[in-house]
Amino acid sequence: MPFFEFLAGSISGAVGLAVGHPLDTVKVRLQAQTVYEGICHCVAQTYSHEGIHGFFKGMSFPVLTNGIVNSIVFGSYSNALDFLTQSQPCPSKPASAAHIFGAGCFSGLVQVLVCAPIDLVKVRLQGQTCTNRYRGPIHCLAVILREEGLRGLYRGGMALALRDIPCYGLYFLPYEVTRKALTEAGEQPGTFTVLTAGGVAGVVTWAFATPMDVIKARLQMSGAGGRQYSGVVHCIRVSVREEGLRVLFKGLLLNSLRAFPINAITFLCYESLMKILRPPGE
Repeated sequence: MPFFEFLAGSISGAVGLAVGHPLDTVKVRLQAQTVYEGICHCVAQTYSHEGIHGFFKGMSFPVLTNGIVNSIVFGSYSNALDFLTQSQPCPSKPASAAHIFGAGCFSGLVQVLVCAPIDLVKVRLQGQTCTNRYRGPIHCLAVILREEGLRGLYRGGMALALRDIPCYGLYFLPYEVTRKALTEAGEQPGTFTVLTAGGVAGVVTWAFATPMDVIKARLQMSGAGGRQYSGVVHCIRVSVREEGLRVLFKGLLLNSLRAFPINAITFLCYESLMKILRPPGE
């Protein structure tokens, strides 16, 4: 039932976000700014200048909206997968890898179209260090609209699409494969299986997503006093020329460290809620 899938995705997403936001803030700053020498230096500088609060900058807006994001991701994935499997000659057959990947890509596309402005505001607020250009998420939205217009809300949108559309295909594929591999035939996956499969899915996805995540963050910050780039290709060319290929993997370690627990918890919450919410017999 679509409603239950969207509801379960909404709640599980909010739980996952609460776990990983401090590391996400450090990741965004490492990717978008060049003043930090590494993870420990970024953590130390953030704490020294802003205290614990600095790690939670920009969290209120994602907490309020992350439910929407994850409900879209999980709901659109589940319904797209149902459509694809029902359309095959033998609907009772398990979903193929191509179906899983295709449904994941579709969920990534829907997520980008709906949620790009949310991601932009989050990154702008997280990127603030000493100056208070934005007083909060609503003020940030208002400033972007006033200075950059509606188009400004989708700054970095192409990089976001190039990151999320293929990577959401990858996101669900390792989850389904790992869950199936760890579950005995005829049995339901247990808590450990779901946690492991979710964690693996998160790490695999971010390994592929990090290069475009770096470019996305830089493009999004370019409208807030950061360096100006004319587009995705220009940003890649300038970043690689000045900092080497390693720049494309800034934040990879942090992404991996936060991806396993966040996605393990997200998938466990989603699967548990679906068991509770799904009507008997479905």
